[in-house]
Amino acid sequence: MAKVIHVHLTRPIEGTRRKDWYFSSIKAVFSVFTPEQVGATYNYLRHAGLSGNGTVVTKRAIIKQSTLISGGGGADYKDHV
Repeated sequence: MAKVIHVHLTRPIEGTRRKDWYFSSIKAVFSVFTPEQVGATYNYLRHAGLSGNGTVVTKRAIIKQSTLISGGGGADYKDHV
């Protein structure tokens, strides 16, 4: 199963009203945001424990890694819990 990185902004960013963003990797987060905008650097998030459905809370965002559930392949999510 694929992972998804969910970034929930707790402070507004100029130019967007959107609070929730979804990415396929930590690196992709920084293709859109600066470390100042999310309150953490790339290296910090890599080592902060996001794997295994972890959560990191900063002054500017809540960043979570979760499993993306898709309808293909006949696999059932309960098989992976």
